Amino acid sequence: MMLTTYRTITGESGMSLAEILVASVIIAIGLVGLLSAVPVASYGIHEGRNLSTATFLANQRLEQVRNAVWTASPANDCLGTSTSSAPTSGACNGAAVTTFPDEASMAAPYSDYTRTVRITDCSVGAGCGTVVSADLRQATVTVSYTPMTGAGGVSTGSTKSAIVTMLVAKR
Repeated sequence: MMLTTYRTITGESGMSLAEILVASVIIAIGLVGLLSAVPVASYGIHEGRNLSTATFLANQRLEQVRNAVWTASPANDCLGTSTSSAPTSGACNGAAVTTFPDEASMAAPYSDYTRTVRITDCSVGAGCGTVVSADLRQATVTVSYTPMTGAGGVSTGSTKSAIVTMLVAKR
């Protein structure tokens, strides 16, 4: 003999429609808040990539400047000097040259960056800050790029720069 007994347990009636709607609204508000953070995070990632790339390009050129020939004897100066334009030298391998020309548009994949080199003679005027020496030059490499706006678009008219400076000694 098989008897089936159905018992009702008190207080176990499930969720009402109102409770489900309130839970859905709370979840929707949380998701909207989370989605509003995506553009900000995207901007941060893009800006970090741009600044890292600009710093890499500046350090790359600074190494080339550091390795340029600038010896006391013979008078072979492939480093050059400049304060407001690309550095030039009248004695690089017996010819006058622009040693590190300005790069207004670099080769792919760095076409969004510009790179300039300025080399200051540390024996002229105030020198290089607190250092005044005819055997030193201060090399400054500036890499500029156009940043992305917080809304995800490319900013127009404004640029950001990574500036790297180093003293170069005559060898």
